[in-house]
Amino acid sequence: MTTQEIKQAHKYTFHIHGMHCNACVLMTESELAELPNVTYAKASLKKHSVEVTGDFGDKTPEQIAEELTIPLKPHGYTISIERQQHNAKWGDFKIAVPVALGFAVLFIALQKMGIVNLVGGGSVTYGTAFVIGIIASLSTCMAVVGGLVLSMSATFAKEGDKIRPQLMFHGGRIVSFFFLGGVIGALGTAFTLNTSATFILSLIIGIVMLILGINLLDVFHWAKKLQPSMPKFIAKHAHGVSRFNHTFTPLLVGVATFFLPCGFTQSMQLYTLSTGSFLTGGLTMLSFALGTLPVLALISFSSLSIKNNSKSGIFFKTAGLVVIMFALFNLINILVVVGVISPLFNF
Repeated sequence: MTTQEIKQAHKYTFHIHGMHCNACVLMTESELAELPNVTYAKASLKKHSVEVTGDFGDKTPEQIAEELTIPLKPHGYTISIERQQHNAKWGDFKIAVPVALGFAVLFIALQKMGIVNLVGGGSVTYGTAFVIGIIASLSTCMAVVGGLVLSMSATFAKEGDKIRPQLMFHGGRIVSFFFLGGVIGALGTAFTLNTSATFILSLIIGIVMLILGINLLDVFHWAKKLQPSMPKFIAKHAHGVSRFNHTFTPLLVGVATFFLPCGFTQSMQLYTLSTGSFLTGGLTMLSFALGTLPVLALISFSSLSIKNNSKSGIFFKTAGLVVIMFALFNLINILVVVGVISPLFNF
C-alpha cells in the first residue's frame, strides 16, 4: 500500500447482525477482505461488530454499511451503524417444541423396537453421527463450508465446468473425512485412554454438544462465548485454498473442510479420538460427512439456504432442542456407565 493509499484509508466500526459462531466470523472477514476498497477486516463474535479499514471516498458511514452488506447478504448477515435489538422469537417454540418432542417419541420407539440405537453406553454410534451431520449441514456452523461451495461453484461455472468440480469437492470431502477421522481414531491408541480419561473426554463431548444445541436456539447469547473453535490461523489457511483457481482446487477444498471451525465437526473429531480405532474413527466421520452431503449437494447446484428462509427460526430451535436431547442422553449414559447414577431409561 502506497503512502497516498494509507492517507486515504480510514477505519470504521460497524455492527454486524446474523453472526452465530466462529465460522460466521471467518466468513465475514474473508468476504469483506476480498473487496477491492477494503485493506483490513476484523470481526468480533463477542461484540457482534466488525472493524473495516479501507478507502471509501466521500461515502457516508450509512452508505459504506450498505456497500459492505452486499457480499454478506447471501450468507444471512447485514451491517449497520446502529446495534439492532436481538429478537429471540420465543413464539417459534410453539411449533419447535412439539416437533422436537415428536422426534424424541419416534427416537424412543425405534430404540424400543431395536431398529436403531442412536445413543447407548455413552458412545456415539454411526446413526448419531449421520443425524448430527444432517443438522450441522443446515446450521449456521456450516456457513463457511456453504460459502466455499457457492464461491467455488460460481468460479468454475463461469468457465463452463459445472459437474466435475462438484464431484471432486464432495468426493474429496467424503474420502478425507474417512481417512483423517481414521487417523484421529488411531492416534487415540497412542494415548491409551483409561476409564477416567475416556469419561472426561466423553463428558467434554456431551458438554460441547449441549452448548451447540443451546446456540442453535438463538436465545442465550452468552453461550456463544463458550463454543470451542479451531485456531483461527488454521481455519483461514483452509478457507484460503478456495482462492486458487486450479484443476485440483475442488478436491483440496473438500479436504480443507475437515479443518474449518464447525463445532459439530469438532465434537465428532473429539469422539473419534476416544475410539482408539482407525476403522471406527473413520466410519464415524464418514457417517457425519454423509449426513451433510444432501444439503451441501443441493447448495452446489442452487442458492438454497435454510438460514434465509422465513421459517428458519422454527427450524433452528427444533434442531437445537434435538441436539440438546442427544447431548443429555449421552451425558446421562456416561454417568450411568461409570456408576455415578442408576439407569434412567430402559433402552
